[in-house]
Amino acid sequence: MSKELMELVLPRMAKRLDRQLRRYRAGQLDDDEFSAKFETLLQQQFSWLANQGIPEVDAAVAVHGAVLVLSSPGLRAEAAEQGVPLETIEFEAVKAAAADVSQNYRLSKVRAIKRISAIVSQYAE
Repeated sequence: MSKELMELVLPRMAKRLDRQLRRYRAGQLDDDEFSAKFETLLQQQFSWLANQGIPEVDAAVAVHGAVLVLSSPGLRAEAAEQGVPLETIEFEAVKAAAADVSQNYRLSKVRAIKRISAIVSQYAE
């Protein structure tokens, strides 16, 4: 995954996700509305990447990786709550994302895990 691609994806997703989270916290969105908006955000980001000529599998890996990077505060909180190392929670999240990518695109689960893990390790705080 190119660094340039992630540097395009992360700010675009972060800005839109932040807006939705503020609305959710303010009570302007309920759980179902937030989930629907989040799903729409992911689809829009994927479509935007595809329209930029990014291969679908690379777009899917980038979107999944970005979601995990942007979710790192929640993953940290979950690790603390469960009393397990952050890496344990992160790896479970990476495996779930990789399963989705490998199920929908021509990429082995192992390769998807490696690619998504590389994104998380490079960009997560």
